[in-house]
Amino acid sequence: MIRIRAFRAIDEPETCEQFIEGHVRVLKAFNITMITSAKAEWTEDPNTYVIVAESTDTGKVLGGARVQVAGGKLPLPIETAVEKFDKSIYSVIKDYSKEGTAELCGLWNSREIAGMGIGSTFLIRTAVCITIQLNLKTLFALCAPYIVEIALKTGFHIATFLGNEGTFYYPKEDLIATAAVIPDITTLDSADIIEKSEIFSLRENLKQTRLEEGRRKSFYLDYDLKL
Repeated sequence: MIRIRAFRAIDEPETCEQFIEGHVRVLKAFNITMITSAKAEWTEDPNTYVIVAESTDTGKVLGGARVQVAGGKLPLPIETAVEKFDKSIYSVIKDYSKEGTAELCGLWNSREIAGMGIGSTFLIRTAVCITIQLNLKTLFALCAPYIVEIALKTGFHIATFLGNEGTFYYPKEDLIATAAVIPDITTLDSADIIEKSEIFSLRENLKQTRLEEGRRKSFYLDYDLKL
């Protein structure tokens, strides 16, 4: 079985190391090296929270994502990634930080779980779920093309006030990333009704085992999301 688990980065350095190794391996497979969220400084950041998909049998980390809260010692990855295209990103994040904001970043999955939807649908859903424990109002993300539709279903809006109507050439000149933001992580007003129901169900019971519908088949996921 696969477990999706959330924790504070500074509490589990060994798990964070597994996360980094797996993420870098995936990026190298796509010839991507210059990606700001892959830098390792976040492992010592008390404002960073980690979500891992791991094997319950071996403990191996098979995928993951991070939620980095703004206002700590590190800039958000979206700030570093976007600054050369749109300097306003710093003032935007500063303004949103007044009510609490963070970024969903570092999303990846290994080949072992490819095609199950864990590295997209389930990790994004889980990240949105745990933000309610962090006293946040909003959540940003810089999305690869294949993630945009999933993010919109989860309650994100395209941040048209950044870049070229929300888009940037990142992490390479031949790749486009889309900036997105959830305006209110508590209500998730624009989320797909089914997706909203799934997120609220996880929020009500942070530790549970559920039968989930994947892209190709059903499978059980064990959730442990209490921070």
